Amino acid sequence: MQLPDKFVEKMKGLLGDEYDAFLKSYEEDRALGLRINPLKADPGEFVRQSSFLSEPVPWASEGFYYQAGQRPGKHPYHEAGVYYIQEPSAMAVVELLDPKPGEKILDLCAAPGGKTTHIAGKLKGEGFLLSNEIHPARAKILAQNVERMGIRNSVVTNEDSHSLSLKFPEFFDRIVVDAPCSGEGMFRKDEAARLEWSPDHVEACALRQREILENAAGMLKSGGTMVYSTCTFSPEENEQVIESFLISHPDFSVVDKGERPGLSHGMPKWSKHGSEDLKKTFRIWPHKSEGEGHYLAVLKRDGDKVPERKRSCPAYLKDKAIWKEVELFLKELLADPEAFLDRKEYILFGEQLYLLPPEMIDLKGIKVIRPGLHMGTVKKNRFEPSHALALSLKKEEVLSWAEIPADHQDIVKYLKGQTLPAPFSWPVRLDKKGWVLVVTDGYSIGFAKLAAGILKNHYPKGLRWM
Repeated sequence: MQLPDKFVEKMKGLLGDEYDAFLKSYEEDRALGLRINPLKADPGEFVRQSSFLSEPVPWASEGFYYQAGQRPGKHPYHEAGVYYIQEPSAMAVVELLDPKPGEKILDLCAAPGGKTTHIAGKLKGEGFLLSNEIHPARAKILAQNVERMGIRNSVVTNEDSHSLSLKFPEFFDRIVVDAPCSGEGMFRKDEAARLEWSPDHVEACALRQREILENAAGMLKSGGTMVYSTCTFSPEENEQVIESFLISHPDFSVVDKGERPGLSHGMPKWSKHGSEDLKKTFRIWPHKSEGEGHYLAVLKRDGDKVPERKRSCPAYLKDKAIWKEVELFLKELLADPEAFLDRKEYILFGEQLYLLPPEMIDLKGIKVIRPGLHMGTVKKNRFEPSHALALSLKKEEVLSWAEIPADHQDIVKYLKGQTLPAPFSWPVRLDKKGWVLVVTDGYSIGFAKLAAGILKNHYPKGLRWM
């Protein structure tokens, strides 16, 4: 692998005797990992029945390595959101954040969705997750991954950090800032990052990181926790950014997370002032751990948590005729519809109905990609459920379901959009004609509609297998 000359010179100076071992890591295959989605599956149980997982990722409770040559991305479980394919080092971020159910959390630079989906699993459906991405195309990919993983309590926005900070002052209990960086830690897997690298690019990234971190700080409550992370080795983007932030924000401090398996400590000598607190930050080195390069710092804002501020709420659905159609649909689909019927936080975007997290503020002035759980489309005299709703449901929650094993040829037919005629060779429970939740080995994967003994396919055209 051809590394940039100035990068080689820089790393030799930083690592000294370790440089040869560091360089050798570029000749080795990179580690491949995935993280089990606890909203869908019990990680321990899934691992016992899985045929393609190997060793656990030591710093991530739901993370596992898999071997090269396996294709977990081309499996029905992937389409059902049972797991998220993620670079192992990146899993450390949310483990250090340590989200708790019921908290309000911001993932500020969230695409493509690894940290967001990890946070959502830790929240267990309780609390509020705002997932933001400044680039519109990447924000759409983020929203797709939120949908695939069956997340109900996330809003996806497309804002810059400053604009967002004006809307959510001192709002969040915890924040992740996985900052855009020079990508040195990804050189082994990303040729574009190698080609784009330069010392000037490193400096430009450091300036942008400081600005983003500054804006994030204004959105964190007193007593709140923030994790800053990058996938680069440069001290300019790591220790020096954190040291500068701490000097200008005396109400913040580095949290001592102790020793963590696979994680090395930060390097005070690489900062400008040699702050010893930087030893409490972390690095992941490819020549020391099974993962790509990463830097992580856990920061806490001093002070007691203050009472919640008053907020303006969105304009919830008031149309009684539309609500009547939705209510009828929910009663026909769900075994216990009250979990949805007792909620009031429904809004209509054109014909699209969404259920917002109760904590979400007024949407005016915010570029929203996904305002909550997409319930479906309101059409004349009927309501058509969304794919997102199907993926958020469990088999036990619905009146009618079709259970197609992941190794059965019919699950491939379903994922290709084909109709499934009776007689069915797998378990079904059909309450009456109408909407049926399709599940594979217990994991929801989409909707079908029963009519005249045939399951008509409603798997989205844009997601169908070729």
